[in-house]
Amino acid sequence: MGKLGNYVAAAGLATAIMVIAGLGQASARDVVQVDGAFQAGTIVVKTSERRLYYVIGGGQAIRYPVAVGMPGKEWSGQTHVARKEVNPVWQPPDEVRRDKPTLPYLVPPGPSNPLGPRAMVLAHGQYAIHGTNKRESIGTRASYGCIRMYNEDVVDLFEQVGIGTPVVVMR
Repeated sequence: MGKLGNYVAAAGLATAIMVIAGLGQASARDVVQVDGAFQAGTIVVKTSERRLYYVIGGGQAIRYPVAVGMPGKEWSGQTHVARKEVNPVWQPPDEVRRDKPTLPYLVPPGPSNPLGPRAMVLAHGQYAIHGTNKRESIGTRASYGCIRMYNEDVVDLFEQVGIGTPVVVMR
């Protein structure tokens, strides 16, 4: 085996070791240090970072990558989780239907549903924190104002929060 072959073999072995040790890729969610401005049990979305933080206390939060509102669809403010839905049915809002008139009136649960396997509907019903059928959109400005998460992350968060959980969206 030549030098190139040795290099490729060594790189492959190093990659295998990193994957086994969990060092290959950062997980979708990480526990990180946060300032103490928010109480444990609060969801904080920082749209400029495209990250959602679920504050767990002790100056720590679980950080998740998210997709946020596209330009012109961003918002900020305080609200709370008003409703939780497993395998939600999606009814495209009027604004989305105006832009995409061929959308069906209702989209049942399944791979075509843009809400993914879970949705946490925010107070006043206009926006939700939900999964996605477009994984590639996570980390971008892609929605009409909802907060999209990887499906495995939204299931994780869904299990931790309850009705009334405070949500703070910051730019």
